[in-house]
Amino acid sequence: MLLINFAFFLLEMTTGLLSKSMGLVADSLDMLADSFVYGISLFAVGGTLILKKRIAKIAGYFQITLAVIGFIEVLRRFFAMERLPDFTTMMVISIFALMANGLCLYLLQKSKSKDEVHMKASMIFTSNDVIINLGVIAAGLSVNWLQSNKPDLIIGAIVFVLVVQGAMRILRLAK
Repeated sequence: MLLINFAFFLLEMTTGLLSKSMGLVADSLDMLADSFVYGISLFAVGGTLILKKRIAKIAGYFQITLAVIGFIEVLRRFFAMERLPDFTTMMVISIFALMANGLCLYLLQKSKSKDEVHMKASMIFTSNDVIINLGVIAAGLSVNWLQSNKPDLIIGAIVFVLVVQGAMRILRLAK
């Protein structure tokens, strides 16, 4: 799951920047945060409950930091009046990301340690990712239909709100 998320971070960041899609950039940052969570969760395997809670807290704070940075970029793009994002790229990449997140969610459900706090945190992130992917697809359709970049900026902002909400749930789990 670490490799899947990191690969999609790279893919979505690259295509998001090239296509001028804030939705893809936002989702890529979320995938980066997920990669970080999976990476540090490896340290929790076989560790104490205190370690697992500490790792969940780190993951939550990392998510919040990325969300703040991303929201600042949404505001910058809103006031800079950037060109329309490429809606086809938004939709195609998001469909692939949706499939990848579906696979990750399936793998998490099959995990023997799915009831532990760090795994619950991973399930929260991945569930949010599925919602985000559907949102970016809807934004791509709206960009094309309305010929406006506003749906892309709105989904970017919504992604970051969802990321913060997920991070807050993780921080509560880690108490």
